[in-house]
Amino acid sequence: MFDEKTQQELKSYVYALFSNEEQLPFYIGKGKNNRVFDHLRCAISDDTSINLKYETIRNSENIRHIIVRHGLTEKESFIVESALIDMFDFIKHSLTNIAGGHNAIEKGLMTTDELTRLYNAEPLEEMPPNSVIININGTYKRGNDKDAIYNATKESWVIAREKIPTLKYVLSEYRGLIVEVFETESWKEFHATTSQGRKKVRWGFTGKIAEDSFRKRYLNKSIKEFKKSGHANPIRYVLNKKK
Repeated sequence: MFDEKTQQELKSYVYALFSNEEQLPFYIGKGKNNRVFDHLRCAISDDTSINLKYETIRNSENIRHIIVRHGLTEKESFIVESALIDMFDFIKHSLTNIAGGHNAIEKGLMTTDELTRLYNAEPLEEMPPNSVIININGTYKRGNDKDAIYNATKESWVIAREKIPTLKYVLSEYRGLIVEVFETESWKEFHATTSQGRKKVRWGFTGKIAEDSFRKRYLNKSIKEFKKSGHANPIRYVLNKKK
């Protein structure tokens, strides 16, 4: 545990927890005072809580506590923590953190091409008729195979049943940009059970990349104007029909 003088000098800090002699951490966090030691204390004192972080601690003979940066403001600690979580996610090293880093979507890790597209993207002025925009921030992992965007987009989503027959096009949105445009061939129902035991229907589609001239009208366009503040639903519709 840190003494009072050390706590005052540390201010806000970012830390990493290592299990045994592992070379990569299993947890990244931020905090003040003795926050870095709280996980070990809680894992031992509360043996009824079950999560991967606590299980890793309980199954380890030695937990190493590493302070990555200290003397930070709280805002700075958010940024450093988020950057580390982003990088470990990018190299496909699994952490036990439940949540991602602060501002990971808006300001997080991006390729140089993504940044260029982001800050030079033209606004999406209109969506194609009978289309849906699906946000894939939570399902798309960069660096996977060429079908990664399709696989991240095709299933499974909560969509009203009556809208399904009208949806001809699916626009994949990642970090505010349209990254692919698909033409649907069919839709399939998926059945799931919520934690409360209720049945929920989700939908997925099979399809193909849209015809090139059509695709280019929407690819790499910014959907900022279509986003409402606080809107968390990954689905947005345009169901007007051309006669």
